[in-house]
Amino acid sequence: MASIKQVQVTFDCAKPERVARFWCEVLGYVVPPPPEGFATWDDFDRSLSPEHQGSAVCIDPSGVGPRLFFQRVPEGKVVKNRLHLDVRVGTGLVGEERLAALEAECVRLVALGAVRVRLLLADGDYESCIVMQDIEGNEFCLD
Repeated sequence: MASIKQVQVTFDCAKPERVARFWCEVLGYVVPPPPEGFATWDDFDRSLSPEHQGSAVCIDPSGVGPRLFFQRVPEGKVVKNRLHLDVRVGTGLVGEERLAALEAECVRLVALGAVRVRLLLADGDYESCIVMQDIEGNEFCLD
């Protein structure tokens, strides 16, 4: 049996380009060049059938992280995500040093349009993290 080598994370959203720009800023990702044969992503988008138009893509410029795909859907977000991203800014840090790193990144992300939901303090099993929402209300954690 072949093993899977790559993973793409797909976001359902109302405004794919806006959400893609947000996540590019959060993660240091970039918008890749448009597919071969197209001068711009808008040209590519116009070549698609109407039900497939309005998507956006972000990639990790180092090639390590997963590709992010943002697709337009008609329905809004209704309930809590069953899957979320952990943005790992405090890896290897503990106590006050970890909290300071999380808080600094939280300030940066709020300036980008994220919403701080709550701080979860270390409890003996897990280190502290901050629960947040992106610009369309999708939950993620600063971990």
